[in-house]
Amino acid sequence: MAKLSIKGLIESALSFGRTLDSDYPPLQQFFVVMEHCLKHGLKVRKSFLSYNKTIWGPLELVEKLYPEAEEIGASVRDLPGLKTPLGRARAWLRLALMQKKMADYLRCLIIQRDLLSEFYEYHALMMEEEGAVIVGLLVGLNVIDANLCVKGEDLDSQVGVIDFSMYLKNEEDIGNKERNVQIAAILDQKNYVEELNRQLNSTVSSLHSRVDSLEKSNTKLIEELAIAKNNIIKLQEENHQLRSENKLILMKTQQHLEVTKVDVETELQTYKHSRQGLDEMYNEARRQLRDESQLRQDVENELAVQVSMKHEIELAMKLLEKDIHEKQDTLIGLRQQLEEVKAINIEMYQKLQGSEDGLKEKNEIIARLEEKTSKITAAMRQLEQRLQQAEKAQMDTEDEDKKYLQECQSKFDSLQKQISQKEKQLVQLETDLKIEKEWRQTLQEDLQKEKDALSHLRNETQQIISLKKEFLNLQDENQQLKKIYHEQEQALQELGNKLSESKLKIEDIKEANKALQGLVWLKDKEATHCKLCEKEFSLSKRKHHCRNCGEIFCNACSDNELPLPSSPKPVRVCDSCHALLIQRCSSNLP
Repeated sequence: MAKLSIKGLIESALSFGRTLDSDYPPLQQFFVVMEHCLKHGLKVRKSFLSYNKTIWGPLELVEKLYPEAEEIGASVRDLPGLKTPLGRARAWLRLALMQKKMADYLRCLIIQRDLLSEFYEYHALMMEEEGAVIVGLLVGLNVIDANLCVKGEDLDSQVGVIDFSMYLKNEEDIGNKERNVQIAAILDQKNYVEELNRQLNSTVSSLHSRVDSLEKSNTKLIEELAIAKNNIIKLQEENHQLRSENKLILMKTQQHLEVTKVDVETELQTYKHSRQGLDEMYNEARRQLRDESQLRQDVENELAVQVSMKHEIELAMKLLEKDIHEKQDTLIGLRQQLEEVKAINIEMYQKLQGSEDGLKEKNEIIARLEEKTSKITAAMRQLEQRLQQAEKAQMDTEDEDKKYLQECQSKFDSLQKQISQKEKQLVQLETDLKIEKEWRQTLQEDLQKEKDALSHLRNETQQIISLKKEFLNLQDENQQLKKIYHEQEQALQELGNKLSESKLKIEDIKEANKALQGLVWLKDKEATHCKLCEKEFSLSKRKHHCRNCGEIFCNACSDNELPLPSSPKPVRVCDSCHALLIQRCSSNLP
C-alpha cells in the first residue's frame, strides 16, 4: 500500500501540475499510509496511568542523528494547537514533506537499528528490509511541491483510515485516462503552436524595427550623399583656383631659379679660390698637431717612468731606513757594553792606585785581575770580530735588499697585470650576476606561476574527486531506484492479477444483479448495523449484501454460498435465506 500510495501521489501531482494543498485526497492517503507504516510493530510503553503507543518517540530521535532536523522538531513543539504526541508526529511528517527531506531523515533513522530496537519489535516494518525499500521510494517525493497549513488543522483527533477504492481501477477510469492523455497531447500541441506564434510575432516585430532603422539610416545616407556632392563641387572649384595659382607660382619660381643659378656659379668660383688656401693652412696645422701630440706622448711616457721610479725609490728608502734603524739599535747595545767595560777598568785602576800599600799582600788578587782583563780583552776582540762580521752581513743584506727590490718590482708588475685581468673578470662577473639575477627573477615568476597552476590543478583534482564521489552515490541511488522499479513492477503485476480476479467477481455480481433486478438493494450508507446480529459495522466487521434478499449483513452472518435460480454459480447468501432455500430444496425432493 505504501508503494501504491507513493506512486499514485507522484503521478497525480505531476498531472495536477501545481503545489499540493492539505485537502488533496492522494496526499491525505499518503500520510495515513505512512502513519500505519511507522506504527507497525511499535512497542507499547506502560506509564503510571495508561499504555502509551505513539510514533513521536522515534521521530524525536532523528534530531540527534541529523542536526538539520532540529528546526522541524523545535517548530513542531512551538505549535499551539497540538496536545498529543500523535498530532506532533503528523505535523512533523507534513513539515518534512514540505522540506523535501523526509527520505533523508527516515534513512538516518533506519540505519541506527540498535536505537530503533528500543521503540520497535524485531518483526516491525522499520526493522526489516521493507522499511529501507519504502525510504527509497520516498526519494521520488522530492519532485512534489507541497504547501500545507499545519497550524489550522486538528491533527490530534484525525482518524487514519485507508481508502482502498482509490487504488482500484475500472474500465471507465482507463477510458478516462486515455481521454485525458489525448487531451493532454492536444493541449501540448496547442501550447507548442502558441509558443511558435509568440516567437514568430517577436521575430516580425524585430524585423519591423530593423526595417524602420534601415529606412532612417537610408534617409540619413541620402542627405549625406547630397552634402557630399555639394562638397565635391566646391572642391572642384577650389582645385581649379589652386591650379591657376600653381601655374603663376611656377613661373615666378623659374625666374627666381635662373637668378639664383647665376649667383651660385659666381659664389662657387670664389669658394674654390679660397678653399685652396684653406687646404694649405689645414695641412700645416695638421702636421703641427701630429708633432705636438708625439711630443706630448713622449713626455707622458717619461713622466710615467719617473713616477714609477720615484715610487720604487721611496719603497727602497723605507726598507733601507728600517734596516739602518735595526743596525743602529745593535751598535748602541754594543757601545753600552763597551762603556760598562771601560767603567769597570777605571774602577779597577782606582783600586790599584789605592792598594799600592798592599801590593805584596794582594799579588794573587792582581794576577786574578790580570786573568780577568785578558779574558775581557779576548771578549773585546771577539766583539770587534763580531762587528766586522755584522758590517759584512750589512753589506750582504744591502745586496740582498737590492735583489729583493728588483724581484718585488717584477712581482708588482705581474700583480698589476693580474689586477687588471681580475678587474675585467669582475666586470664580466657583475654582468653575469645581473643576468643571473634577472634569470632568477624570471625563474621565481615561473615558479610562482607553476605553483598557482599546481594549486589550481589540486583544486580541480579535489573537485574531480568530489564529483567521482557524487557519481558513485548517484550510481548507488540509480541501482536502488532500479530495484524499487522492479519491485513496483512486481507489485503492479500482482495488482493486475488481483484486478483480473476482481473483474471475474464483478461479472459474477453483474449476473447476480440481473437475477435480482426485481429485488431492492439497500445502500451502504443506510446500513450501520447487521440485520441479524445487530452489531455495528467497522474496518474489521465489513458490510456484505445477500444476493437473495438484498439486505446488508456482516461476514459472520453471510458466509454461506448457494446457487440461485438466476445464477448457476454459488453466490453469497445470509443465514436466514440459506435456511429457507435448504428447506425449499428439501421439500421439493420426492
